[in-house]
Amino acid sequence: MDTAPTTLRSGQVATEAGVNPQTLRYYERRGLIAEPTRSPGGHRLYPAATVRRLRVIKAAQRLGFTLDEVAELIDAGRTGMSKDTGLRASAEAKLVDVERRIADLDVIRHTLRRALDAGCDDLTTCASASDCPLPFTEITH
Repeated sequence: MDTAPTTLRSGQVATEAGVNPQTLRYYERRGLIAEPTRSPGGHRLYPAATVRRLRVIKAAQRLGFTLDEVAELIDAGRTGMSKDTGLRASAEAKLVDVERRIADLDVIRHTLRRALDAGCDDLTTCASASDCPLPFTEITH
């Protein structure tokens, strides 16, 4: 019968979670993962559940959450806070921000295509052309 170990050394945790060992120590200092116990030889021993926690943290970061936001979400889940402070509210707010950034990127894409279509090869020359599509603003002193 193959049983999973109940504790893992930092290298094992890092490998399984896809992070480096320095990340483990940093997340400990930030309070995102619990400080590990130590083996008699001084090696850090993490509960096996730490791998899942790290994967959750990395997934949240890929979704655009900062480490501070991740810490708040973890705390909200740990303390059973209201739905106004949990994942749903944070995801809704993050979605609004992502949609705003997508809209901004759409404007940038459209403007860059217009600049390419207009044959803009030189930024200074383009800026002085009356039909320049780039969003230059006049600077007054």
